[in-house]
Amino acid sequence: MKFNFSLFIACFCSFLSYSQITGTVTDTKKEPLPFVNIYIDNTYIGTTSNEEGKYELNVNTTKEYTIVFKYLGYKTIKKTIEPKSFPYQLNIEMEEEEVSLAEVVVNANENPANRIIRATIDNRKAMLEKISTYKADFYSKGLIRIKDAPKKIFGQELGDLGGALDSTRSGIIYLSETISKIDYKYPDKLKEKIIASKVSGDDKGFSFNNAIDVDYNFYNNTVEIGNQIISPIANYAFNYYRYKLEGVFYDDNGNLINKIKVTPKRKNDRVFSGTIYIVEDHWSIYALELDVTGEQAQLTGVDVITLKQSFSFSNASNLWTLFSQSIDFKYGIFGIKGDGRFTAVYSNYNFNPEFSKKNFTNEIVSFEDNANKKDSIYWNNIRPVPLTIEESTDYVKKDSIQTVRESKTYLDSVDTVKNKFKVGDILGGYTYNNTYEGKRFNVTGLLGGYGFNTVQGFTGTIKFNYRKKYDEFKKYINFDGSLNYGFSDERLRGTIGATYKFNNTTRPFLRVSGGVKVEQFNPNLFDLEVLNSFMSLYQEKNYMKVYDKSFIEASYSQELFNGFRLGTSLSFERRAPLFNTTDQVWFPSKEREYTSNNPLDETAYGEAPFDKHRIAKLNIGVNINFDQKYLSYPDSKINIYSSKYPTLYLGYEKGFGATNSNYNFDQIKARISQYLTLGNKGNFKYYVAAGKFFNADDISFIDYQHFNGNQTHVSLLGSMLPNTFNNLPYYDLSTNKSYTEMHAEHNFKGYILGKIPLLNKLNFNLILGAHNLSTTDNKPYQEYNIGIGNIGWKTFRFLRVDYVRSYQGGFINDAFVFGLTFN
Repeated sequence: MKFNFSLFIACFCSFLSYSQITGTVTDTKKEPLPFVNIYIDNTYIGTTSNEEGKYELNVNTTKEYTIVFKYLGYKTIKKTIEPKSFPYQLNIEMEEEEVSLAEVVVNANENPANRIIRATIDNRKAMLEKISTYKADFYSKGLIRIKDAPKKIFGQELGDLGGALDSTRSGIIYLSETISKIDYKYPDKLKEKIIASKVSGDDKGFSFNNAIDVDYNFYNNTVEIGNQIISPIANYAFNYYRYKLEGVFYDDNGNLINKIKVTPKRKNDRVFSGTIYIVEDHWSIYALELDVTGEQAQLTGVDVITLKQSFSFSNASNLWTLFSQSIDFKYGIFGIKGDGRFTAVYSNYNFNPEFSKKNFTNEIVSFEDNANKKDSIYWNNIRPVPLTIEESTDYVKKDSIQTVRESKTYLDSVDTVKNKFKVGDILGGYTYNNTYEGKRFNVTGLLGGYGFNTVQGFTGTIKFNYRKKYDEFKKYINFDGSLNYGFSDERLRGTIGATYKFNNTTRPFLRVSGGVKVEQFNPNLFDLEVLNSFMSLYQEKNYMKVYDKSFIEASYSQELFNGFRLGTSLSFERRAPLFNTTDQVWFPSKEREYTSNNPLDETAYGEAPFDKHRIAKLNIGVNINFDQKYLSYPDSKINIYSSKYPTLYLGYEKGFGATNSNYNFDQIKARISQYLTLGNKGNFKYYVAAGKFFNADDISFIDYQHFNGNQTHVSLLGSMLPNTFNNLPYYDLSTNKSYTEMHAEHNFKGYILGKIPLLNKLNFNLILGAHNLSTTDNKPYQEYNIGIGNIGWKTFRFLRVDYVRSYQGGFINDAFVFGLTFN
């Protein structure tokens, strides 16, 4: 192998250039110690060592400094130096800390660890209020590795992931750094301005490892890591944890530090295990090292997450504050395994900032101009944690090949290989890419387009899509279409449409579409088309009811201001009734027969539910997300849903110009929904909708308000939707008058089942729900469900089963509902 001299120089310089106080921290066996906290005594100015034990501490002047080296399990070292010039080399060797129980007075009536934890819990709220405001500097480095990656996933070539994989198909797939300034105000206001952002191999990219995303405060009752994980010092922590005092030691300031082992009472609860260090008398966190498994956190594909935090004390502020944090994780999904680490350093705290009303707005993250354009000189001068050789090599390699891999010659050569047509593409579909110009075309194969219904018989559908993107996908134009053929009604239908996205801030979308298609009376029954094919052929139950729709439609939507999005559409439609053309079934039974395609009367064979007609339809609606937070990227805006307040929708729908004047109508409607996280008690969501028709006594059944029922008792949507009645016939309560529907569901996330012996080993979630529908001229309809979620194996838990009972002026019936959930 030819020696790469430029690569060596770049890696070497990344450690030596622009450093001030530098060195390596090792143990007594000369082994490097990673993530040692290194800071100037009695300040919040510092850094940590990297995985190789190397560190850099930037200082401004040549004067006397007392440098503190602090690392869990090792004696803290204070070293006073007075450098005359820079860089100044200071290597440190650390000895293991002697943790002893000799000084602990053991009361036979109480576990000494419990006394310490109770005192810390009592002090929990005071600690939250004590650090009521601050400003700080923040640095984060994120790294994700992949190990022994497969060449294909689901038949698709994985490639080398942009040059990340080596000959063993292992390597770094993500490496980035962030420098930012953060403002905080109790209890929950946190604002971040990103000064610099760097992503390996992408000089236009922005890292996603921000301070907002790693705000893990263990003084809160729960810590959000995918789901709410219960803190070892939560108010109710003794319901979930056992504690053992493993020993005590004194820090460099003479504080007694208690080392406490934290053990879950039940292994599948959403809890941590590991060690927490508590400062005696202060009852503050000194440090922690805690694990949570993917099964506990209910995170698919995650093996284990390890969270480490270290706090430092300042006499000036009389506070123990977070100094450094690392999140290590291991993952494995679909044959891909790997690990990663996100490291964070907090420094230069100011606990007496002067905040104005303008400091905290709904904008929680912003970027300084050219934040992703900082050069290597800037990063070498400001980076508080030096890069390892592996990280330096990755930056140099990916940055050097970025230009090559973005060139037309390279991209065209890759596309030429991928674009080759194969015989299997006839069945599986074909995709053509012109990556350099941002163009992509794909057409589905024969396998994905088959279905069955009693109106068309067996159907074959081919869909195609063409997309051209601009400005890294901030703008794009997309053309899509479909061809559908029914082998029983012997008719070819097709649609075509175009969508243009104007920008990535207010996200205006303009769409124009038209064609002829078979449409459900309730188009919101998304999974019924697939389920209906199975139910029809195997059980002779044709639940899907359809009509023939020829249309042309234009729609436009845009966020007018933060949290307020307007959407409108105008369409011209020709509707015609359809009738069954086949009675084909694979397992016929004399006790069953297909129902008619008339949703008003399943025995009305050959009778149309409406007259053939033309009509124009106007829809105007606004979505209002109250207190919506957002991240401001250059030329982009990412909205963050706020669970504090509900989301409100207000809409108006008008049918006009109908060839049958009775079919003209007006409808006003409103919806309100909210998703609430209730700490250790799980998640609660509700959905309430209401509407009223005007001048609609004899309108087409198509334009009735239809409700999401479920007669298959199966859901394939990946979520048990909150606006679904799981035991209601699809069109029984459709209305052209006033209506109100209400849905509420609570997922206890182990709060109940996790406390029941033996049953808690299954790691199931108990779910309770209630649903109500009130329509004019009908008795109110209610459903109540009790369900079990998180059913599966290890972290792959997608199944849910519910028992549902229905009432309408008395008990109607009951059923079991089976579904997939990914939330």
